[in-house]
Amino acid sequence: MIQFELPSKLEFENVRLLPLRETDFEALYRVASDPLIWEQHPNKERYQRPVFEIYFKGAIESKSAFLVSDKTSGEIIGCSRFYDFIAENKTICIGYTFLSRKCWGKSYNKSLKTVMLNHAFNFVDSVIFHVGHKNIRSQKAMEKLGAMNSGEEEMSYYGEAPHTNIIYKIHKIQWLSNGN
Repeated sequence: MIQFELPSKLEFENVRLLPLRETDFEALYRVASDPLIWEQHPNKERYQRPVFEIYFKGAIESKSAFLVSDKTSGEIIGCSRFYDFIAENKTICIGYTFLSRKCWGKSYNKSLKTVMLNHAFNFVDSVIFHVGHKNIRSQKAMEKLGAMNSGEEEMSYYGEAPHTNIIYKIHKIQWLSNGN
């Protein structure tokens, strides 16, 4: 049976990912405290400290979350994680991602997802992304990556009420055939 191995560091183009540590809370919260980051997210209140504390606790407990920084400046710009690895299906999810607004519309999200997908495809055949059904910005980002909409699912984020999410998938064969 395959196992999914978490890297101690991932780097690609303009991003560096390091495992999230409890001591990263304040620096990451400074980024997450911008309400506009969460305006299309199912939990629009995540910019508030008590709500973000729940997100952060889930990230730490997952043991698969990464602090994302700008590779050149070292500035912390966000967070993402792997979750729900299913060895039998050779699938894993990537999500719980957010980036500073100053990174929007640039290559940061593509770089972040590319490095995570490239790592994941060493172990799995498919990667799944859950995107809030009203989060048009993230839906467009998934489509730019080549992810396919494969339906909707009601799901709960760690410590939060259930919300409708669109399920996006990228298959390894598709990813590699697109020159990644």
